Amino acid sequence: MPDVPLPVTGPHGKGADRLAPAARRWADVLAAVFPDVGGAVTDAAEARRILARAASSPGGPPPVGAVADHPVPGPEGAPDIPVRVYRPAAPGPAPTVVHLHGGGWVLGGLDLYDRTCRALCRAAGAVVVSVDYRLAPEARFPAPVEDAYAALAWAGRHLRDLGGAAGPLVVAGDSAGGNLAAAAALLARDRHGPPLALQALLYPALDASRDTASYRDNAHGYYLTAAHLRWFWAQYLGPGGDGGHPLASPLRAGLAGLAPAYVVTAGCDPLCDEGRAYVRALRAAGVAAVDDHCPGMFHGFVGLADVLPEGRAALARLAAAISVPLP
Repeated sequence: MPDVPLPVTGPHGKGADRLAPAARRWADVLAAVFPDVGGAVTDAAEARRILARAASSPGGPPPVGAVADHPVPGPEGAPDIPVRVYRPAAPGPAPTVVHLHGGGWVLGGLDLYDRTCRALCRAAGAVVVSVDYRLAPEARFPAPVEDAYAALAWAGRHLRDLGGAAGPLVVAGDSAGGNLAAAAALLARDRHGPPLALQALLYPALDASRDTASYRDNAHGYYLTAAHLRWFWAQYLGPGGDGGHPLASPLRAGLAGLAPAYVVTAGCDPLCDEGRAYVRALRAAGVAAVDDHCPGMFHGFVGLADVLPEGRAALARLAAAISVPLP
């Protein structure tokens, strides 16, 4: 959830009765500043320019212990991957969280998610490795997945340097980043490492079919729309892309043997049903999974933890799950 400006006013959108009042205000703000991708905006570069102009927050960034940017090795034959490492202020061993940002595989980056990663670092007392994976349509599926896994594997090799005492390794992401986190967890299982303590997914996109009741019920009026998602999937997969591939649609994968999962879903989000279905499928496969369902919330609400009480509470629950991973 990228940083956004504080609101002045915002018109009530469709479905205001289903959102908590404070959430309605913020959903309208986000809808006003977010590029109309798949509608008036069809060029990825233009969408990035619009979002960069809109994304700003008052005040300084939340303080953490230390922040450093550096490259890590990319997949074979691919360029290095920029990462930004956030360290908590408190000394001692800490979990390491590899964070994959959202943005429909097209938008987002280290700067847009700086406040989000700082907030997670502070709340969980964790080292957070924010990954600047390659974006579509310039780099389509499976390139972002391979970048996500390469960064995860690098973190697994450097746990003592990152979190100290080889603490637990968590892969996390929101929206498209949740998709990549789930796909990276599949690769960690299938490629025999690194061992994961948890996959932490916030309102993840997990099925390219986009055929659920929440897609229909929440298609409009809650900031993220079904039209946005249709365009994002088209950019990510490209013409003739295989949306049924388990690394593109992790909900369709065999899930036995995966790391436990903590999944945050929002009731007024087109992606709600697939996140909840993923939890049910994991449990059916014998994998521990938590469904932190927030009925009156919208896509991206945890990124507003500094101004939205429900987002702050959800961030605290997520941080607790990272601090003490599921058995």
